[in-house]
Amino acid sequence: MSERPHLLLITTDQLRRDSLGCYGGSVIETPNLDRLAATSTVYDNAWTASPWCLPSRSSIMTGCYPHTHRAYSNFRDCRLTPDRPNLYNTLGGLGYHVTHVGKCHYAPVPYGETKPDRTLPYSEFRDYYLSLGIDDLELQDDKQVSVWFRDDYAEELDQAGHLEAYRAKVWDKDAAKVFTFPAPTEWHPDAWVGRKAVERLSRADQDQPQFTWVSISGPHFPFDPPAEYLDRVDPNKIEEPVITGDLDDPARMHYWSRHGAPGRWIESGRNDRYDADYWRRLRTNYYANVALIDDVIGDLITAAEQRFGDDLVVIFTPDHGEMLGNHGIWGKGHCFYNDVLNVPFLVRRPGVAPGRSDDLVSLIDIFPTLVGLAGGDPGAVDGLSLAGEQRHQILLSEGEGFVTATDGRRKLARAEAHGRRFAEFFDLAEDPGELINRSGDPKHAAAERDLGAAIGAALLSAALP
Repeated sequence: MSERPHLLLITTDQLRRDSLGCYGGSVIETPNLDRLAATSTVYDNAWTASPWCLPSRSSIMTGCYPHTHRAYSNFRDCRLTPDRPNLYNTLGGLGYHVTHVGKCHYAPVPYGETKPDRTLPYSEFRDYYLSLGIDDLELQDDKQVSVWFRDDYAEELDQAGHLEAYRAKVWDKDAAKVFTFPAPTEWHPDAWVGRKAVERLSRADQDQPQFTWVSISGPHFPFDPPAEYLDRVDPNKIEEPVITGDLDDPARMHYWSRHGAPGRWIESGRNDRYDADYWRRLRTNYYANVALIDDVIGDLITAAEQRFGDDLVVIFTPDHGEMLGNHGIWGKGHCFYNDVLNVPFLVRRPGVAPGRSDDLVSLIDIFPTLVGLAGGDPGAVDGLSLAGEQRHQILLSEGEGFVTATDGRRKLARAEAHGRRFAEFFDLAEDPGELINRSGDPKHAAAERDLGAAIGAALLSAALP
């Protein structure tokens, strides 16, 4: 590997690890990601820094937890600033050409301004993203956002004559976010991102080190694969969601997520909000979208290898996972379950033998890893370089009013919502389904105390000047 290898970061949005063959999935085949895994380190104990898009992506950008970078919510405008180190400006300062294709979401979406009959201007957001250090930007800032606001993808989709049909489907209350994409496959948001990224990679300057972040919006809702991808899903292998009575107790943190009123806590609501056919179609569409993403990633890897040869570092991960009906809920926000927090994470580095690792790693480790491989100093961050020897003993995942800590075997979640405080503790070895809250159990008192102390120390250090 050269002193400054080319760097390719591929992210998706809301991807479950068990949807991929390399993590045991069988509902669809994911040959391209499985091939990448076969030449990578596959991390089995990788955790997102937040179950929300914006805080998680800001953590990838900065190598810091939300309590450090302060962009801790999808809804509060605590955006990053260009004068603080991030992946773009740090790698740019090391001589890299910085390209971003796809979703950014480093500022809250103005949901209240959206209109069902029009797509609104978005230039302010595009300018903000560029100010963070991007040289070339092809913006597709989430499927729904591209319907609500005129990002680069929306502009081209409109010129191709497909924007109105997509907008109508996204706003269709009867479809309830589950439909097939109403235009040719090449115009699906994820296919468009892949096409634009391949074009960028194919003509990238081989003599200048390149950092390319390809940020795919799927399989985040709406669940909208092209119809042809439904045939890639094996309906006999789609398992029914695991729903037990664990969330029938109002003392449980996600009781309100499961039962609705007095308000939602994650996007979801109840699995009984719609009939069984709806939830079956939702899961089918979800996996079909993953199959499309696998094709897109195959094209990306091929283009990058043809352009850069072996002098290439590849990292693949989502920003977080998805409940997909387990525990009777779907979505991700505020969620402490492993369905959301424990994510797929693949790292391919030249000269490093492939294999699996159960080390505790986090998405905050991406920043120090890439900056270190580029020959730079990541500075004081919460993450650790995967090229180094040091490893995390405890990881956090957090957001507004919510924090969880894990040592890989045990997990403590704390939250404030609905006018009360919640604490839940799980022994993941004994209770992998996270059904039994052991908080307050004398048998687990020491472990709960230690994880609580780690949370307190992290938050206290962030509050100090």
